[in-house]
Amino acid sequence: MLQRRKFLQMGSLGMGGLFANKIFASGNSGIAKKPLVISTWDAGIAANKGAWEILKTGGRAFDAVEKGVMVTEESINCCVGLGGNPDREGIVTLDACIMDEYGNAGSVLALERIKHPISVARRVLEKTPHVYLVGDGAQMFALQQGFTLEPQKLSDEAAKEYKKWLDKSEYKPQINIEQKQGNLQDKGQIVAAPNRLSNGAFNHDTIGMLAIDANGNLSGSCTTSGMAFKMRGRVGDSPIIGAGLFVDNEVGAAVSTGLGEEVIKVCVTHLVVELMRQGYSPENACKEAVRRIVKHNGEKKSKEIQVGFLALNKKGEYGAYCIQSGFSFAVCNSDSHNELIASKHMI
Repeated sequence: MLQRRKFLQMGSLGMGGLFANKIFASGNSGIAKKPLVISTWDAGIAANKGAWEILKTGGRAFDAVEKGVMVTEESINCCVGLGGNPDREGIVTLDACIMDEYGNAGSVLALERIKHPISVARRVLEKTPHVYLVGDGAQMFALQQGFTLEPQKLSDEAAKEYKKWLDKSEYKPQINIEQKQGNLQDKGQIVAAPNRLSNGAFNHDTIGMLAIDANGNLSGSCTTSGMAFKMRGRVGDSPIIGAGLFVDNEVGAAVSTGLGEEVIKVCVTHLVVELMRQGYSPENACKEAVRRIVKHNGEKKSKEIQVGFLALNKKGEYGAYCIQSGFSFAVCNSDSHNELIASKHMI
């Protein structure tokens, strides 16, 4: 009898612990009716509009996440695409990846002179048995698929900033310079200034986008020109499946932004999706991923870097978290609702 009573008490405590863990994992995340598109940084406002044109008519999330980030790639004065800052040799190299609702993925790395790397990544997914194509091989494939070479010329602003950079040739990524000048709140609509280095150069290099369509299917994309004035051949997390982007249509999707080297070391977007599988809300899954990066680097080093994550689950719930204050993301679920929201942060 005593043993049976002790067993029941232990079982009760165990269930209580599980319940408490479930409550902790649920957290606070935004929720909106489907379809829905979310994307990183203030560039996400315009990108979301492009994606929404497909989603609002019942289109596929996969088509939407390609179309949306193409808007950003098209902007010649943006830090994503051929208008972005070059590497140390003065050459712009582009990375991009895309995932569909079936778990298929395509990615290009160190691609030169092609306006829309995200579309080349999609062709890798659809037309090859591979996931990654790199450098000259990626460019050759793009040309075979009908893409055209753009002139190898820096945009006027990138050329000016590259000339300034050459004076010192110092590579030191800055943290959210623009957001320190902006008006950020923990929640609600915000307006962010352009992202620039202390010398005026752009250094936000990435836009990541996640969408869920009217049928409840998820897809994601990520495109970048890489960190400004990087070493020749450097590739960050953005085109790496499981680091810069991961989609599991049964559970959810996640995308990252910030210092890619730190994201790669922890395979963070895969981690975020697996945490959501365990019952974490999107926001708390992103928060746990940030905690692990901070733990890995220590608080002192973590104060010198920025990494942020954005996640969307199968229910249409979304959330974000970052190391430093200043990361923002855009949310759109109607013609009239496309707002920029400040992410919560750890430090």
